[in-house]
Amino acid sequence: MSTSPDVARMKRELAELIAIDTQNPPGHEAKAAHHVRDILMAEGFAVSLQEYKPGRINVVSRLENGAGPVFAFNTHMDVVPVGDGWASDPFSLKEADGRLYGRGACDCKGPLASMLEAMRMLKAQRAAWSGTLLGVFVADEEIASEGAKFYAAGKPKIDAAVIGEPTSNATFSAHKGSLRPVVRVHGVAAHSGTPHLGDNAIYRAGELLGLIAEHHDKVVRHRKHPLVGAASLTVTRINGGHADNVVPQACDLLLDRRMVPGEKDEAVRQEFADLLQLAHQRFGLRAEIIDYKATTGGATETPIDRPIVQASLAASRAHGVAKPGPYGFQGGCDLVHFASAGAEGTVIGPGDLAVAHKPNEFVPVDEFVTSSLIYRDVALAMLKNGA
Repeated sequence: MSTSPDVARMKRELAELIAIDTQNPPGHEAKAAHHVRDILMAEGFAVSLQEYKPGRINVVSRLENGAGPVFAFNTHMDVVPVGDGWASDPFSLKEADGRLYGRGACDCKGPLASMLEAMRMLKAQRAAWSGTLLGVFVADEEIASEGAKFYAAGKPKIDAAVIGEPTSNATFSAHKGSLRPVVRVHGVAAHSGTPHLGDNAIYRAGELLGLIAEHHDKVVRHRKHPLVGAASLTVTRINGGHADNVVPQACDLLLDRRMVPGEKDEAVRQEFADLLQLAHQRFGLRAEIIDYKATTGGATETPIDRPIVQASLAASRAHGVAKPGPYGFQGGCDLVHFASAGAEGTVIGPGDLAVAHKPNEFVPVDEFVTSSLIYRDVALAMLKNGA
């Protein structure tokens, strides 16, 4: 077995993964999960499948190599919908101008194929490390992180983890979290010819919109984190009324609250309740939270002085990343769920997040190959003999 990446094999396996349609919704990661399982079993890894819903499957692989810590690679098998505007077949890997094109090329089948290669190299170098190597490849990161949440709920023992997401191979050690409440503003229905007999819920929602904007401007945006920037609160959807000639009795608002590391879900939920109470006091407005939309989860960070962050920075730097970090994601990812299971982790991967959800998504060939070496070297640093 080789201790350097097999580039042809990496490209072939990426092509195989891209050819499997795992658009989410609906996901249907089962075929990809079985394919990844077969690859890892053929390499001698112990592999189990976690089917947490029909057709929604996590792959958990394990290689025990003596005493020591537990280190995990993680990324996801689902991709965002293909959409329009592609210059080539999004399910057929295309190589041109040093780039590999296809849906999932960088988010996140490129990191997945790279992690598989890193795991092979680590298996070939078993004399150089001691401990347990995990490969945890999950479903449904793009919508609600159900796969990672299910895996973490089992309280697996993991000391350190690298999460695969497109970072241009730099090290990210923090990310934002999100909450999305659905707020229903209540009014009183009436004939639109006699609106004075009703209470227009859309007008009432307008009053609440002003309070939401005020709360963002005066409070939320002033909560800042050095790596991920400012917290935020905005409205992303509004829906009210049920007939053309009826004063609306209800209007729903979808709020998008982005949290920075240090903010907790419970405190933010209480802020929502306080905001609605203020609206009632100030305007006599009646509103309630009727639902919370699924999100990837909360915010998290791994302090820069932790070994996993230092090992990740060193590996990024050693393999030519001019600005290795650490940085923070404006969005969320599955790091928070591995942190909830007790792991300290970072986020590293080939490709640019700016092209991840767009037509003609690609990963640069050089970053794709180099990432496997970065992954390998981070694992070796965390699984040192005698550690």
